Amino acid sequence: MNKLEQLKTMTTVVADTGDLDAIAQWRPEDATTNPSLLLKAAASDAYRPMLDKAVAEAQRHGGSDAEQLTMATDTLAVLAGKEILGLIPGVVSTEVDARLSFDTSATLERARRMVDLYDRHGVDTGRVLIKIASTWEGIRAAEQLEKEGIRCNLTLLFSFIQAAACAQAGAFLISPFVGRILDWHLANSDRQQFAPAEDPGVLSVSRIYNYYKTHGYDTVVMGASFRNTGEIEMLAGCDRLTISPALLQELQDDQGSLTRQLTGDGASSHERLQAIDESLFRWESNEDAMATEKLADGIRRFAADQIELENRVRRLAKAA
Repeated sequence: MNKLEQLKTMTTVVADTGDLDAIAQWRPEDATTNPSLLLKAAASDAYRPMLDKAVAEAQRHGGSDAEQLTMATDTLAVLAGKEILGLIPGVVSTEVDARLSFDTSATLERARRMVDLYDRHGVDTGRVLIKIASTWEGIRAAEQLEKEGIRCNLTLLFSFIQAAACAQAGAFLISPFVGRILDWHLANSDRQQFAPAEDPGVLSVSRIYNYYKTHGYDTVVMGASFRNTGEIEMLAGCDRLTISPALLQELQDDQGSLTRQLTGDGASSHERLQAIDESLFRWESNEDAMATEKLADGIRRFAADQIELENRVRRLAKAA
């Protein structure tokens, strides 16, 4: 049994890609996308019919050019999600525009529209997670959406305070980033590498996982953004892990033995935070330079790819 097969006995494996061929090949339980992955996928022939359909639907919807553009990109994300759901048995995560990361009401509006679009395209909305950045405003939006029965995936999560706030808000799932934490520590230290057991991203997710399990939080922990298979192996047993096709291939090719590292029954954490208000959240975030910098950088990157995706849709609409 290869390491990927072993991992699947301990952890729900999620495909971190919007590539339909890759999802069909790897047959993960769930899939997750973001603007960067959608931008890459949209250049493929498989996405061209979806792009055409999204533009046509947006034009029928009417409104200003800007409104039609956001409708087209939201519709594209939904059509891609629908296609992905036809290939997997579980759920797909669809991301809200990162430019709304600091606006709770706007995030709520777009999230509800995405769910409505899924419903109008005949998709069981119980199989959809709305992906939102783990800002204070994003967490507040997720708290309200969860009360409405809309499950959320809180992404761009780099710190313990973010994770604790998400759990207290009742978020369905969090996506703590492993590789980007490692990137920051490599760039801001004299270290050239970290052994997997010492990897700062691995230690962060392990801390969050143990805290959740010790204190009985139902929020799902899904490690994300991996740089190597060593990080994945050190998180074997985590609720879910979202993995790129390249690293899925490496795990499949490895015939070695894989040992479970995280277990809910054996979790132990002495940490207990008080109720988190905005002041505490912002102070603790301010004290964590890595998390502050990587959250801001992640939002900027996703926003830039969202803008580029819109530019691609705009060019297509003009050519229609």
